[in-house]
Amino acid sequence: MDTVDMLPEVPSSFWMYSTETTNYPQLNEDLKVDIAIVGGGIVGITTAYLLKQAGVSVAVLDADRILQGTTAHTTSKLTSQHAIIYAKIKKQMGEELARLYAEANQYAIDMVEKIMQEKSIQCDFVRLPAYTYTQSDQYVGQIEDEIDTARSLGIEASFQKELPLPFPVKAAMRFENQAQFHCLKFLKELARDIPGQGSHIFEQTKAVNIQEGNPLTVVTEPGHQIKANQIVIASHFPFFDGGGFYFSRIYLERSYVVAATIKEEFPEAHFISAEDPGRSLRYTPSKYGRLVLFGGEHHKTGHGTDTNKHYKNLLDFANQHYQIDKIYYRWSTHDCVTIDGVPYVGNLTARSPNIYVATGFGKWGMSNGIASAKILSDLIITGDNPWAQVYSPSRFITSGSALKTFVGINISVAEKYITGKLEPGDTDKNIEKGEARVIDIDGHRIGAYRDAQGTLHMVDTTCTHLGCELAWNDAEKSWDCPCHGSRFTYEGEIVEGPAINKLQHVKGEPNEVEARIFS
Repeated sequence: MDTVDMLPEVPSSFWMYSTETTNYPQLNEDLKVDIAIVGGGIVGITTAYLLKQAGVSVAVLDADRILQGTTAHTTSKLTSQHAIIYAKIKKQMGEELARLYAEANQYAIDMVEKIMQEKSIQCDFVRLPAYTYTQSDQYVGQIEDEIDTARSLGIEASFQKELPLPFPVKAAMRFENQAQFHCLKFLKELARDIPGQGSHIFEQTKAVNIQEGNPLTVVTEPGHQIKANQIVIASHFPFFDGGGFYFSRIYLERSYVVAATIKEEFPEAHFISAEDPGRSLRYTPSKYGRLVLFGGEHHKTGHGTDTNKHYKNLLDFANQHYQIDKIYYRWSTHDCVTIDGVPYVGNLTARSPNIYVATGFGKWGMSNGIASAKILSDLIITGDNPWAQVYSPSRFITSGSALKTFVGINISVAEKYITGKLEPGDTDKNIEKGEARVIDIDGHRIGAYRDAQGTLHMVDTTCTHLGCELAWNDAEKSWDCPCHGSRFTYEGEIVEGPAINKLQHVKGEPNEVEARIFS
């Protein structure tokens, strides 16, 4: 049997399918609160919870259902070990800021445990060690340096040459006192405490703009407004830029997870490789028994159309080292990555004292998301937080590697923009079921996908964010932007921002549609 045939036909997240769907109301009138929070993921929900506990009124807005975006497609590791990062931060920002980053992420683990115990939340939280390993001589020295740096910052780290894994490693770094949990079981319990006493959660309420003033105003679709003294943008990629040029300082990556039961015992730990292609392993309890999550295979969003190969590569890795019983879930995630690897958390810009943002968690959104909520709630309530400096969105680029990344990102965007405009659509308009292609209609590039029922769906392939040409993602059946990471369904609906306007969508055959329909 081909390994791809073992995969579930439709991507689905274990975290979503093992918790009940939320059903909070849609905003249907204008409203005034102390704090408006745009985005109902880990940052938005945790920030709202902390602010509500502090006695202020909040309103959380989500364009879909809360906790169904990137938060629901994580591996849900709760750790201050972010592969090899502390030596990098120390080199780029100095030892003190590296120490603050470590403190913030370790605090996040303790904070989750404390809230879980106080509220008696059953969320499969468990303390365990976290390992970063390598099978390449090239990374042994980097792991040794990372251990030395981590120890100097107060982290309990150690070197190992053997791991409880079914393959040899050259070196490994062990962090003690880390954790994992079921993120949605935890966060949905926090969400229950938000509505009431003047606070709200609104689902299926898309924020489309912020009007500055006193108070500030969040404008929603189809036209209601929420006035607030302060606004938190927790929409993964900032839906409102405000002159912060976040699109030039963040790039988007996709990575993948396959969740399966195996015949062997899996150890009480989680693991990640130092080298590419990335490999992440952890277990989680489930109604099927112990599920093992095999993750990795990251790449820039919109780069390459054969995205199914990444699931296949993970499945090949799993089959190589374990006896797979059954694969129950597969999903992919969408990560915002900053140019220096540290998230942007704080004021949106230096000119926006009452608008806050949290974005750019890379692949470490659980601990960084909780830490961000603490930073934001402290800044709003008291005006200060001990970790704010290291996360500041207004920090300057001082390291050569970060500057090189910044230049590389924007050169890549320019190249994708130009080549996308120059590449003509296919003149062959015969599209089979399950197939997608960019076709030519009257000299215009139109994305066409024929679904399993035979219906052809056509969209304008120009991204509504900044005009780049979209690429087809076969694994998720979506149109993805290679420039800034926006994603759309084959019917033109937004899956991921920064785009806030959907694509034009037409059903029919190419000979029945004129390009003017898309203009």
